[in-house]
Amino acid sequence: MKNKKTILSASVLFFLGTYAFGQEKEKDSVKTNAVEEVVVLGSRAGARSKTDSPVPVDVFNIKETSVVLPQSSIGQILNAVAPSFTSTIQTNSDGTDHLDPAQLRGLGPDQVLVLVNGKRRHTSALVNVNGTPGRGTVGTDLNSIPSFALNRIEVLRDGASAQYGSDAIAGVINLELKKDIGKLTGQVSYGGNLTPTANDHTGNFDGQNIQVDLNYGNKIGNKGGFYNITWSSQFRNPTFRAGTESGAIYNAYNAIEKRALNDGVNLSSLFSNINNVPNSQQLINYIHQYAQGVSYFSPQFQNQIQAANTIGALQGLLKGDFTDQELAYRGLDRKDFNMQVGQSKLNNHQLFANIEVPVNDNWKVYTFGGYSFRHGSSGGFYRKPNQSRTFTGLYPDGYLPQIGTDIQDLSLSAGIKGNWDGWNIDFSNTFGQNSFTYNIRNTGNTSLRFASPDEFDAGGLRFSQNTINLDFSKKYDVWNGINVAFGAEHRYENFKITQGDEASYTTYDAAGNVWNNTSPRGTDFFGNALPGGSQVFSGFKPVNAVDKNRQAVAAYADVEFNFTNWLLVDAAARYENYSDFGSTFNYKLASRIKVAPNFNVRLAGSTGFRAPSIHQIYYNVTSTLFTNGQLLEVGTFSNDSEIAGLLEMPKLKQETSKSASVGFTYRIPSASLSFTADGYFTRINNRIILTDQFLRSEVPPAAQAVLDAQGINAAQFFTNAIDTETKGIDLVISHNVRFSGLKLDNSFAANISETRKVGDIHSSGLLQSPNLEKIYFSEKSRVYLEEAVPRVKASLSHTLTWKNASFYLRNTYFGKVTGADIIDVNGDGVVGFNEHQQIGHKIITDLSLAYQFTKNVGLTLGVNNLFDIYPDKNLTASTNNDQFIYSRSTSQFGQNGRYVFTRLNFNF
Repeated sequence: MKNKKTILSASVLFFLGTYAFGQEKEKDSVKTNAVEEVVVLGSRAGARSKTDSPVPVDVFNIKETSVVLPQSSIGQILNAVAPSFTSTIQTNSDGTDHLDPAQLRGLGPDQVLVLVNGKRRHTSALVNVNGTPGRGTVGTDLNSIPSFALNRIEVLRDGASAQYGSDAIAGVINLELKKDIGKLTGQVSYGGNLTPTANDHTGNFDGQNIQVDLNYGNKIGNKGGFYNITWSSQFRNPTFRAGTESGAIYNAYNAIEKRALNDGVNLSSLFSNINNVPNSQQLINYIHQYAQGVSYFSPQFQNQIQAANTIGALQGLLKGDFTDQELAYRGLDRKDFNMQVGQSKLNNHQLFANIEVPVNDNWKVYTFGGYSFRHGSSGGFYRKPNQSRTFTGLYPDGYLPQIGTDIQDLSLSAGIKGNWDGWNIDFSNTFGQNSFTYNIRNTGNTSLRFASPDEFDAGGLRFSQNTINLDFSKKYDVWNGINVAFGAEHRYENFKITQGDEASYTTYDAAGNVWNNTSPRGTDFFGNALPGGSQVFSGFKPVNAVDKNRQAVAAYADVEFNFTNWLLVDAAARYENYSDFGSTFNYKLASRIKVAPNFNVRLAGSTGFRAPSIHQIYYNVTSTLFTNGQLLEVGTFSNDSEIAGLLEMPKLKQETSKSASVGFTYRIPSASLSFTADGYFTRINNRIILTDQFLRSEVPPAAQAVLDAQGINAAQFFTNAIDTETKGIDLVISHNVRFSGLKLDNSFAANISETRKVGDIHSSGLLQSPNLEKIYFSEKSRVYLEEAVPRVKASLSHTLTWKNASFYLRNTYFGKVTGADIIDVNGDGVVGFNEHQQIGHKIITDLSLAYQFTKNVGLTLGVNNLFDIYPDKNLTASTNNDQFIYSRSTSQFGQNGRYVFTRLNFNF
């Protein structure tokens, strides 16, 4: 802690000291940078400086900073450098383990629009249905784009639906691709987590990561044409952050079963349904015989077993916990039964290209896009031998199922743009597709018993989007200039769910046939029915399979008035019509007032919307979720399903928003110092959420019949349930100075935000009762929405360059968050309905040093999380038998600890 405070204090003093030095030495040897960064996002009038923009825009030069940044993926880079942005690696949350939900200003992952070279990017196929921030949303897969392909990232921190369409409630992120020509550049990086908590808290090194990035560009013709191509490959090992499994693993029956197996007798082969054993006496005799081989059974217990002459009597005796004794007998350790808690294993390969070719002096054609393939593997909950979900006839020690995910992403944009009679015209077509395919390994369909495979194709998800744009803009020499822009858009979307193998979703009866809801089920020794479907992730059923389309058309107009050199006003309006829910009209008004040559005031107000994603309308599946200490089969039913109709759930409609912001920018050119501060407020009505689980016992009889037919214990739905208000402030201070061959860049940025549910829950139909409304929008859902993401986040960074060396230092403050589990925090023996663990604030320090040995070769050494900081540990009630030492339901900075890396940089 002392070192951390020292580094932070030195960092602040360094910032202030260089500012003072810059002012004092202005007339001597200091050379300030007179060229300010320009932005194109947020305005259709062309580039302007950041401080002259009527809305707040951050610019991050990825091409330059990639040499020293410890992070390599877009999401993790932005999480480190942009306080208003939050994204962390998830764990034990199915497909979300391989796609990190990203949020802006504390709003949802689906309330920020992502552009590439100014064109709308398609979203992911994945629907986040597990217990993580952003639950119930569909975000954009930022990990499918190589960061090495980027020149810079622009982040518009203001509502912009009237300009860019659906999803831009929180803001817009624009990824600008490289246009470099004439050289090959590359990076080879190797790193891993050097921390005492590695390998389930035994220490050493894990999470090894190897990444290779290559970029090459060259000219096409002699009129400014070019192509630029990027290839990136990443090989990431998992991290292990579980503690030591502390729960019951083996019972007395498991011990006897093991002794029988050692003698070549498989007790599970003697029955398929314990209530109908062909030769029950043989089974009883074997239990009597092999119980005598369990040396740690007390004489009294041995006598009780030998005296039990019915299966029912033995069932009552053999449930007792003998974990520690049996572990010693089998030569195993409790850690052998740990879950894989931490980042998932991941192999990622990406190809991206950016191409422009002039047709003549006024027109050029362009295309850009890429392909990525990502294979991930993550662990589920351990299937222990004392659980009915484990068929011990095949797995006497249980097993850790693995969720394999193949993610493919394809995008291609092509168009022509140019000038005709003073009009700038851009006509383009952008296609994108993202797919998730699930392959479940090291698992079983327990109901199949001995006939179960250990690997299943569980089906998959696919989302496709095609967008056609036609844009016009023209500047008029009126007043100090007027820019008129208008255009139209057509968007086609398709969402598809593909069913899995029959065995991945089917429950079989005791005879090995598909269970017909009446035939006898297979059971374990204690009479518990054996569950069907692939354990940890049941496959998509034929009834889940969908192939749905929709279309949307839009028209917009955007006029920017420069009335004088001190007053700018931007007005925009947009109309959109969707084939599945109707139309919406939105507008925006923004202004920048130049109070003094270097002091601007800016303000904006807008309405916005987010169309329900096609995924949210049609997604339906049966999943295995860990809920309140139980593994339950849970049905997520589509908005147009039979049970949704029985419960009188309304059809999904668009979210609507009203946003306002006001701020100022101030520059001190003589010191190369700039300040921006912006306060904002966003009200969102009819926000779409995923409800919690309505248990079978809580829904009407007609709905119960539907649940029974599907074999579902609980149901959840997407619905327009709540209204929210978000308010906050962004502060950015930038400074750079040049003196005596040194180049120093300093930056401080902070975000303070708060999101709250306001008003009543929009319950409807048969779910309109106070008790059910707590499930409609539960206390856990409230925490995910309001408190699982830091309300305060700030970063202070410095980059010092001298000759061939660069030194980078960044401190990032992550404010406190709240765990979603409802537990007895104060230890008074009473669990309050809103009693949660508070997870405290932390400061993470990143440090790196880069040296350019020649003009072609350089080397970077660095560390992320220098002081090996972890979140506060979970209280015991939230650890799941000491497996989740740190919370998996919050989004701060992850739980991997210190990451050290080296990076070889080259260009030819």
